[in-house]
Amino acid sequence: MSDLCLAVDLGTGGPKVALATLEGEIVGVEIHAVATRVDGSGAATQDPEEWWRLIAGASRRLAGSVDPSRVVAIGVTGQYASTVPVDEGGAPVGECLTWLDTRGVAHARSVLGGPVMGYAPLKVASFVRRSAGAPSVSAGDPLGQILYLERERPEVAARTRWYLEPIDYLTGRMTGVATGSAASRLALWLTDNRDLARVGYDERLVRLSGLPAEKLPPLVATGSVVGGLVGAAAEALGLREGTPVVAAVPDLHAAALGARAVAPYRAHAALSTTAWVSCPVPRKKTDVVHSIATVPGLGDGRYLVIDNQETGARALEWCRDLLWPGASYEEMTTLAAGAPPGASGVRVGPWLAGERSPVEDKGLRAVVAGLGVATGRADVVRAVMEGVAANLAWLFSHVERFVGRPLEPVSLVGGGAESTLWCQMVADATGRRVVRTPSPRVAQLRGVAHLCAIALGRTTLAELAARPDEGEAFEPVARTGKSDLAALYRLERGWRRARRRAPPRLG
Repeated sequence: MSDLCLAVDLGTGGPKVALATLEGEIVGVEIHAVATRVDGSGAATQDPEEWWRLIAGASRRLAGSVDPSRVVAIGVTGQYASTVPVDEGGAPVGECLTWLDTRGVAHARSVLGGPVMGYAPLKVASFVRRSAGAPSVSAGDPLGQILYLERERPEVAARTRWYLEPIDYLTGRMTGVATGSAASRLALWLTDNRDLARVGYDERLVRLSGLPAEKLPPLVATGSVVGGLVGAAAEALGLREGTPVVAAVPDLHAAALGARAVAPYRAHAALSTTAWVSCPVPRKKTDVVHSIATVPGLGDGRYLVIDNQETGARALEWCRDLLWPGASYEEMTTLAAGAPPGASGVRVGPWLAGERSPVEDKGLRAVVAGLGVATGRADVVRAVMEGVAANLAWLFSHVERFVGRPLEPVSLVGGGAESTLWCQMVADATGRRVVRTPSPRVAQLRGVAHLCAIALGRTTLAELAARPDEGEAFEPVARTGKSDLAALYRLERGWRRARRRAPPRLG
């Protein structure tokens, strides 16, 4: 009969909603899917009202199985670098532009574009010096999204009071208060992160961004309580009015908490829809060339390393839909286990949606090589999994250079980590001991429970860090795939250059 929290993880694929103890035990969970609407214009949108309906329904069903008085806090995590336009009351006035939406690229370039890696040097220097990063000129983050709405969708912009991240939209819907934090708004790069005690936007960076300052929500401290659950939201969620709602954090932060990788240099890696490698570090730093930086961390005066690979475990979903529609992931990984290591010479560069780290290349596309008449479906599935592991190892080597030390062990989170075979592939590709976080698919939900416990004063980051490791460990057996991946990258870039010089003709 311990106290519970409602934990929400709004991923790109849809929301996960759970009741969890403040110690991080998941006692009930629902997982729902949402569609991303895409078209040839670069649009990639979702419906915020659909998120709310799914989350509210799941909350009512979960809360109906317990005494609602046991739910003492609510926390939210999920996708970031996306934009929800809302009115004064917090209701959406348009669709969410997700991090996959590229319609604002021309507007982002008009503000920050230039000759040095696509940026105007003096402008980007101000961003990097203060915040450690800069808005992307390749689109896919709030700068381009907001400018697109302001300049091309005046009917939406005129009705917009606040431009919110999806996770902040949910906390605003729950509390009636529009807020963000240095963590939730990290993709704006508009806070001066040289001093993490500061809470607020940097005026110079806001001016340089060209964004309407009056439509950016006020910032609160990361991990603080935003407010109490208001009546309409309490009724929708089936919870008590006044239940504390904690400031939302991105899935990067929730994953670190869920893996308990919160001590300095304790690494975690994600095999989710996307993939990343991170750890807490004591200092602000930027690697512009490899798209690795630091962002405000968990409210303890430290930073988190941030980077991102656009395709992680999503590659296996693509492979399934292409080769074996309707198969379960367990069937896919069982099939892959029947192929030999090295996938009988088949190699895959899993760049289905371009790449951010360790190279920012939106035009990069996946490569499959080594197919032959004897190639079987098992070889292709295994090659996809090995390619994702090799891609993560490619990033991992740059992150180790970035932090200046080996990172071991590595806690692995995300749905892909449910595969024992994939965990071993990551250990082999990185050459590092990998620890699979218990129930890795819901690691972020467990992280939200820890976030709520910290906000309520029930535990501390130091206490979390002191707990012993949980989960199965995987030791590296043989290094595989990294050199092959580099060759595939060179091949794909060479093919693109050749196509630009001499477009192929038929007939």
